[in-house]
Amino acid sequence: MFTGIIEELGTVAALDRRTAGARLVVQCRTVLEDAHDGASIAVNGVCLTALALTANSFSADVAPETLARTNLGDLLPGSRVNLERPVTPVTRHTRHIVQGHVDAPGELVSIDSLGNGNWWLKVRIPAELDRYLVQKGSITIDGISLTVAGIEPAAANGDAVVEVTIIPHTHANTTLGFAKPGSRLNIEVDILAKHVEKLLAAR
Repeated sequence: MFTGIIEELGTVAALDRRTAGARLVVQCRTVLEDAHDGASIAVNGVCLTALALTANSFSADVAPETLARTNLGDLLPGSRVNLERPVTPVTRHTRHIVQGHVDAPGELVSIDSLGNGNWWLKVRIPAELDRYLVQKGSITIDGISLTVAGIEPAAANGDAVVEVTIIPHTHANTTLGFAKPGSRLNIEVDILAKHVEKLLAAR
């Protein structure tokens, strides 16, 4: 389990595609301080198993489904990625529960300056995720826990657009500072909303 608070921006050293899946190598330091082979590390919000650790890098095997359902398949050497270690029993849980299980990729529609380093982000999301979003609720975008500031009604293609405010710290210390319109972003909705939906359906 993660919190959606990004600890470090890593750099992709390699994405070695294989017959099935790929081997990802990420250069970083902070998230390796207490890591070991088999530890979990969230990469752009995707929970991966860290392998072949060195002093400044780790590798991870990426399954074919993960390549298809997330933006990890879009990575190139030099790409920056959001990194977070899982929570511990004594971690302050200052955001919301993030599993590292991406529901679907979204598409960045726009990122507009609000002044003083603040930004207004619009992301198009698949129609099937719209029902899990509420005003002032939580959403995870590329592993970042964010608060829903607005929801535009579903367009003709059925997709909705979620809007969030990005503060200066988040813009400067995550991949959102590099994102461009058209970029694929990993979307994870609040797991509690899914549980509530299933419980109500059973009744």
